[in-house]
Amino acid sequence: MAEDLDELLDEVESKFCRPDALRLGMAERPKGCGGGTHSSDRNRAKAKETLRSTETFKNEDDLDRLINEIFEEPNFDKKPFKLKSKSSGNTSVKASIQGFGKSCSPVYLGGSAIQCGIGTNTSWRACDHLRCIACDFLVVSYNDYMWDKSCDYLFFRNNMPEFHKLKAKLVKKKGTRAYACQCSWRTIEELTDLQTDHQLRWVCGKH
Repeated sequence: MAEDLDELLDEVESKFCRPDALRLGMAERPKGCGGGTHSSDRNRAKAKETLRSTETFKNEDDLDRLINEIFEEPNFDKKPFKLKSKSSGNTSVKASIQGFGKSCSPVYLGGSAIQCGIGTNTSWRACDHLRCIACDFLVVSYNDYMWDKSCDYLFFRNNMPEFHKLKAKLVKKKGTRAYACQCSWRTIEELTDLQTDHQLRWVCGKH
């Protein structure tokens, strides 16, 4: 057992020859990692005495575990780090984050001259995040277009939301905006409160 302990200590000492590797009250080793000094001999002798004076080990695994604790190499991969938050952040980014998840109240539709965004009682903007709760489709809109009078339910049912298919029924008209889901469609020219059109099942899908 003593010979195995000596061999194990030799192997550990040759692998971890840094000033901070030897612990349990052992003297600091020279930086050059050179062997054969009196201080290193004393360090080894103290380590042996410490290990031998410890309570009898049940098996060699207990001995290995104790030696690993003595000569444990720090794991820098597990070292926690903190990200510094800059106080002088971009105000526009903060504003966009704060605005995320807001709904229009009331919900407005509007022609191409009406600016899109979050509609309120003081900010008259057309909602561009509409969703139909009847067909569960997002509402598309096209500026400076109107829907042809020949549009019907089957046309939107079969062609939504592909623009290259829908454009067959789109007619150019300055100032208008064409809205459509899979079951409903509208051509809007002026600012319109969505609540005034009771047939539409459109709601703001949040911005």
